[in-house]
Amino acid sequence: MTQELTRNQALVLGQLEKADAPMSAYAILDELRDDGLRAPLQIYRALDKLLDMGLAHRLESLNAFVACAHPHCHSSGLIAFAICEKCGQVSEFSDDVVRDRLAQWADREGFVTSRTTMEIRGACKACAAQAA
Repeated sequence: MTQELTRNQALVLGQLEKADAPMSAYAILDELRDDGLRAPLQIYRALDKLLDMGLAHRLESLNAFVACAHPHCHSSGLIAFAICEKCGQVSEFSDDVVRDRLAQWADREGFVTSRTTMEIRGACKACAAQAA
């Protein structure tokens, strides 16, 4: 997007980009207190704008946020996340076959989709190998 970020938005996005795992709004606030952010509302406002701009995603099942790994993904109509329940790693991906199947279902049912976000939970390759 060509829209410029405010200072708070840039700070929040920077924190999400350097995080090793999804972050709650309060975890973001804790990390940014030394930068002058003091109120949860400051974080939530920045996150709302970053979500609108497609620069961040909310993981519904975790009530946490991640920076968008693929800024172009919003044009695909499907955003999917694989979440490792052991180490917390999140992988973002998009799949045309899944998107097409969901679109066919929506058309058949007369369902008007505003967005599609999928979350797959399990073990990443490294954690699955450790368990074996």
